[in-house]
Amino acid sequence: MSVYRVTEIIGTSRTSWEDAAKEALAAAAGSLRDLRVAEVLQQDIALSPDGQLEAYRTKLRVSFKYESDMMRPERVGAEFGYAQPSA
Repeated sequence: MSVYRVTEIIGTSRTSWEDAAKEALAAAAGSLRDLRVAEVLQQDIALSPDGQLEAYRTKLRVSFKYESDMMRPERVGAEFGYAQPSA
């Protein structure tokens, strides 16, 4: 059985909504393991005070496999005093 978490992220780009989505996913992949699905929720444009386009923004909902601290290999058995010390 697996459990997945879902969170929303927003990426920005000066060139396109697609690049904004890629930026968001690249950043998420740097800190989240086992990303599964990304769904585009919203696209908008950030404007400067004078109305000029500053950035394309894409909001994504992403899911990734949930792992509690006790389920990480180095922590399994910790509640019984058997966990291996972290390197």
